[in-house]
Amino acid sequence: MFMTIAETGLEALTPVDGLLVDLTDGVLSITIDRPDTLNSVNPTVFAGMADALERAATDPRVRVVRLGGTGRGFCAGAGISADDTGNGHNPMETLHQGNRAIRAIVDFPRPVVAVVQGPTAGIGVSLALASDLILASEKAFFLLAFTKIGLMPDGGASALVAAAIGRVRAMKMALLAERVTAAEALEWGMVSAVYPAEQLEAEADAVIKRLMTGPAVAYAKTKRAINGATLGDLDTTLAHETAGQHMLLSGSDFYEGVTAFQEKRAPNFSDS
Repeated sequence: MFMTIAETGLEALTPVDGLLVDLTDGVLSITIDRPDTLNSVNPTVFAGMADALERAATDPRVRVVRLGGTGRGFCAGAGISADDTGNGHNPMETLHQGNRAIRAIVDFPRPVVAVVQGPTAGIGVSLALASDLILASEKAFFLLAFTKIGLMPDGGASALVAAAIGRVRAMKMALLAERVTAAEALEWGMVSAVYPAEQLEAEADAVIKRLMTGPAVAYAKTKRAINGATLGDLDTTLAHETAGQHMLLSGSDFYEGVTAFQEKRAPNFSDS
């Protein structure tokens, strides 16, 4: 049975360009819908995502959340193309709303499943790792490319990545900005499972169906205990990242990094 948003506790949601929200048979699907940019995100998309999760947290009809992206990418992180930076989007507002979305995923009382079919970068990595189960296609990869544009990881990545794969591997991802393949991510403990690309959707449906029949109260207490043990300092991490990013966003290296990205050349950082 298809259930529209207007028939649920999510009726007050305002439609957001670039985000699809749907509740069907107890599964709340939140899908970033900007395939032309590999699902890069902006403040509006993040705010819509956070609003949906915060409202759904108290809606008993929602048994599982499915987080995904349309097209071939899961989420390419915050948009830094000329179109993104030229339309008035404030990077700090993107970070603020992104932090809201990450916190809403971690705090959500029922299982959140990230279905990662392709490229996942920047804060997109945080969106995936904030989820409870991360199901990836063999074509997926994960990338923290912040230092390539003179920034630091944000969206809780400093805590989320380290909690998943350990400090040494997290440092390698953050400092060298190298891609982590799906196979490596599985070996490192970054994802829950990896499937052939053509089987990902069916396998994700099977996992979600299994969660649908599980004990909601036990799931909530399990999430709270595990997240409390591994992400107890998440709020402190978000504060450190926000302060650091605020300083870096006003520096010359960020401007040079974005300009170099848009001009498809190597950046020439001045450490300022």
